[in-house]
Amino acid sequence: MGRQQQWWGRGLAAVAMLAVAGCTAVDDTALDGAQDAKPSASGSGAGGQAADDTTLPGVPGVEQAREELAGLAVAAHGSMSGYSRAKFPHWAEQDGCDTRERVLERDGTDVEQDDECRAVSGAWVSVYDDETFTDAGDVDIDHTVPLANAWRSGAAAWTQDKRREFANDMDHPQLLAVSASSNRSKGDQGPDEWQPPSKTYWCIYARSWVSVKAAYGLSVTGAEKNTLTDMLDTCS
Repeated sequence: MGRQQQWWGRGLAAVAMLAVAGCTAVDDTALDGAQDAKPSASGSGAGGQAADDTTLPGVPGVEQAREELAGLAVAAHGSMSGYSRAKFPHWAEQDGCDTRERVLERDGTDVEQDDECRAVSGAWVSVYDDETFTDAGDVDIDHTVPLANAWRSGAAAWTQDKRREFANDMDHPQLLAVSASSNRSKGDQGPDEWQPPSKTYWCIYARSWVSVKAAYGLSVTGAEKNTLTDMLDTCS
């Protein structure tokens, strides 16, 4: 009888150890899967792959972007003669709020607005540099294709109404809430002169840039086209 009890005791201990080991293996697998499901937002390595979790409308797929890029006219920058931001009337009213507030509402999380549509609370992640803000005053609305760049690549010949449409366009991936520092660092530079510090965003940035230029029939320079091609190569 004593031997039987000893045998049962050892058997139960072995079963218990196997059960614990099995649970541990399952938990580790689930954890690995959770980590793989969401790419790191920091992404500083060269050739980092971009996530597609963007609030921007109309971002084309990679192959479509390549086709659109191939179809863009290649030309040197035109003259800046006659340019002014006033020729691109921006932050026009859209459904009772101006364009800036509409973009802040779209791109933010838990955004609350006052009676005049101003964002009084919320959180915004600047995809250009992975910075997070809770004060709308620290956030700029960037034109993916800057107004001055558009002027030099075809917009100088547009009507004022078309330039207004371009400056307030929320149907294409042209407007984005980003950190004031990244927006001002970018200025009116093209992709061959400035790229988002966060390389994980290069894929979406290139696709957005190409989409806007294609939608409005704007040209690209040779250097701009080459850099956009390289940036599209970072896409997964």
